[in-house]
Amino acid sequence: MIDHNEKKNWRKIIAPYERSNLKRSIWQIMNTFIPFFMLWYAAYWSLSVSYWLTLVLAVLAGGLLVRIFIIFHDCCHGSFFANRTANEILGTVAGIMTCCPYHQWRHSHSVHHATSGNLDRRGMGDIWTLTVEEYLALPPLKRLAYRMYRNPLIMFGLGPSYVFLIEYRFNRKGAKMKERLNTYIINLGIAAIIGLLCWTIGWKAFLLVQGPVFLFSSLAGFWLFYVQHQFEGTYFEKGEKWDHLSAALHGSSFYKLPKVLHWFTGNIGFHHIHHLSPRVPNYYLDRVQEENTIFQDVPPVTLLSSLKSLKFRIWDENRKKLMGFGYIKHFLMARKTDERLTSVSDKSS
Repeated sequence: MIDHNEKKNWRKIIAPYERSNLKRSIWQIMNTFIPFFMLWYAAYWSLSVSYWLTLVLAVLAGGLLVRIFIIFHDCCHGSFFANRTANEILGTVAGIMTCCPYHQWRHSHSVHHATSGNLDRRGMGDIWTLTVEEYLALPPLKRLAYRMYRNPLIMFGLGPSYVFLIEYRFNRKGAKMKERLNTYIINLGIAAIIGLLCWTIGWKAFLLVQGPVFLFSSLAGFWLFYVQHQFEGTYFEKGEKWDHLSAALHGSSFYKLPKVLHWFTGNIGFHHIHHLSPRVPNYYLDRVQEENTIFQDVPPVTLLSSLKSLKFRIWDENRKKLMGFGYIKHFLMARKTDERLTSVSDKSS
């Protein structure tokens, strides 16, 4: 359990880590972007040797693209550099590489941080999650749409390509001019790079290399975001009961990965700490965990246990748990039983 004094003073505990380090940020750029470009070129070169080798190199490049996305993510939070303009420039460059519009994503992600785990404020920057009662109140077609959305084959099969290649190409409703212009710049940058590479190496070679790089990185990114909030023991509450500390420490997972995977994913597995303070750069998240006992009592989600989250579909407000669709039958049977007992009780009285 979290000590009361630590809970009261968590801001003081985490404040020393909320500063970017210019040398570490530049070193992270160098050990991420340079190897990515080298691996991408090596994957292209290997096309004349063996496509199996190409796939291995492309997967490694895809892993580095996930790391580039985390740098993009830090720039959106203003935590990678102390300078706002530097964050915006690097974030836009990384946004072109990851197919993510910088200003649009920064807005939706800030809303996600402010509302994560709040049942009264869902709908932007999060995984569509309904309560049992909300699901039962839907008309048949919307129930079907929700079931399709929550199907892993659709969520992790079609979802990444739809979101990164299609949805992010358009501005959101109500976006201001600066955000709209940034989306146009991102789109033009993506088109220019694709056009240049197709012109220099040919469209077939481009697709054979970039295809697996994109598919692996987007799938990994989707999975990370999913398991960060859709896990056994997660937290959802309605507005009045919701609080930031509980949503961060219990509604965001500590995804305990092998060190090499923590490196490729920019420590985003320490997501409970990140949600507590998005101002902490990714390269300090592991230190916050290791040096402060307040964060060490959070139950970890492992690679094996995270697979359980694939069966979660719906939130039961009574049990305070994510459940599968099969639970709905038990829920309806229990409700009918309660109604009968209530009816018998009313008649006897």
